[in-house]
Amino acid sequence: MPAQNNETTLIQRAGIAKRVLLLITAAALAMPLAAQQKGPLTPPPGTKIASSAPGAPASAPQDRSSHITNEPPAMPVEQIIQKFAEGEAEFRKERDNFTYTQKVLMQELDEDGQPDGDFRIESDIIFTPDGKRIEHVTFAPLQTLKRIILTQQDKDDLENVQPFVLTTQELPKYDVKYVGREQIDEIGTYVFDIAPKKVEKGLRYFQGRVWVDDKDLQIVKTFGQGVGFKKKSEDSAYPRFETFRENIEGHFWFPTYTRADDTLHFKTSDVHIRMTVKYENYKRFGSSIKISKPTSIEPEKP
Repeated sequence: MPAQNNETTLIQRAGIAKRVLLLITAAALAMPLAAQQKGPLTPPPGTKIASSAPGAPASAPQDRSSHITNEPPAMPVEQIIQKFAEGEAEFRKERDNFTYTQKVLMQELDEDGQPDGDFRIESDIIFTPDGKRIEHVTFAPLQTLKRIILTQQDKDDLENVQPFVLTTQELPKYDVKYVGREQIDEIGTYVFDIAPKKVEKGLRYFQGRVWVDDKDLQIVKTFGQGVGFKKKSEDSAYPRFETFRENIEGHFWFPTYTRADDTLHFKTSDVHIRMTVKYENYKRFGSSIKISKPTSIEPEKP
């Protein structure tokens, strides 16, 4: 998200309503699905993500875990990575069977930490049987952001990076490094650091840390930020975020809550932002039916 230049603020404000309409229209692609049943990984109320210090590398998320041990995994690391990537691929297919409600709130904060501008949008997301996403916007007031502008890159992060899914198809694009083990509430997890091997033009990537359930071998939590595809002409910065998943229907874990509380460092100023994305009311949509070869049935004899 780029900062607004003081000389062009009036022009940009005049285009705010147009940008909101464009963003709502573009949102028809929607973002990936998540889960409903309450699990042990609910986000602690009132907890904030520490803001990065001025001058800190924007692409290097802080290590916020203090209880990671060097305990070796129960199976070879490469096998764990392959198995949880396969599980993520299954999860991506499973999510197409669910509908959900999505609520996005982005706020600018003043020097006292109080909101003085925001962007809100609430939508009902449904998935057709062939996997096409349809979004029905239910609430979209005029945005009042003054110092930042939401761009296509921010939309890409909302859809694909913050509810991060690392499938077997995406795996070759990333370096995945085993860090250790950590107990999160009642869940034992394997911890991995993830970064893109190569940033291709026009694409956004996740860079940060993921926690993988050591039983189901699925991602249950992520912490990082979106990287890649920054226009040279734009003064852009992107927040670090934390996404929580919850268990639903067997061993599948779905993203249900994303939060960010970070300071974006632009060339001319710093902007403190706070963001939440909630995924609620997940319901299975449709059913999977297998059609087999028909067989003849002999009529009963009198």
